[in-house]
Amino acid sequence: MRYPSHATALLLVDPYNDFLSEGGKSWPRLRAVSEEVRLLDHLRALVAIARRVGLMVFFVPHHRWERGDYVHWRHATPYQLSGAQRQIFEKGSWGGTFHDDFQPQEGDVVVAEHWGSSGFANTDLDVQLKQHEITHVILIGLIANTCIEATGRFAMELGYHLTLVKDATAAFSAEAMHAAHELNGPTYAHVITTTDALIADLERPGS
Repeated sequence: MRYPSHATALLLVDPYNDFLSEGGKSWPRLRAVSEEVRLLDHLRALVAIARRVGLMVFFVPHHRWERGDYVHWRHATPYQLSGAQRQIFEKGSWGGTFHDDFQPQEGDVVVAEHWGSSGFANTDLDVQLKQHEITHVILIGLIANTCIEATGRFAMELGYHLTLVKDATAAFSAEAMHAAHELNGPTYAHVITTTDALIADLERPGS
C-alpha cells in the first residue's frame, strides 16, 4: 500500500486521559485490551512516524461533558446518558484533557468535538480534510467498536480511502475488538493492518 504524504492524514480519535491514563474514568475497562495490543506504544509510534514522513495529524475529540448536557434532549442515547452520569471527559478536568504524549503541535488540526460516535457528524472534519486536499485517512484511537467504527464508516461514505490499524485502538472486551476488526471492519475499510506493517508501508520510498 502506498500513502501519498501530501494527501494522507492520521486521524487520532479521543486521546483523552479518561481513556488512556492510569486514573482515567474508563481506563479500568480498557486496560486489559489496551495492554494486550500495546495500545499506547502503538499510538506513540504512529504519531511519531506520521510527523516524520510529513503526514498531517488530525485530532478528532469527543464532546467534553458539561453540567446540563442532554438534560433537555429528546433522543439522548443510553451511551450518552451513561457518559454524562459518569462525567466522562468532563470539560476543564484532567480526564477531559489529552494525554501528555498526544498534544497538538503546530500544523496539526483539532476538529470540532463530536457529540455521538462519528467524528464527521456535526463537525468540521470533512471540510478540514477537503481543504487540505486529503484523500487517504488512517484511523487510530478509541473506541474500536464505537467512535472508530462510526468515523470509519462515515469516511468511506464520503469517498475517503480508509485504513484501520487494529492494534492502535482498543475496546472494553475482546469480543468487541473481534467484531470491530474481523466482522464489521471488512465491510467498509479499504485496508485493515497493524502498526508494524503500516510503519513499513509509510517508510517505503515512494509512499
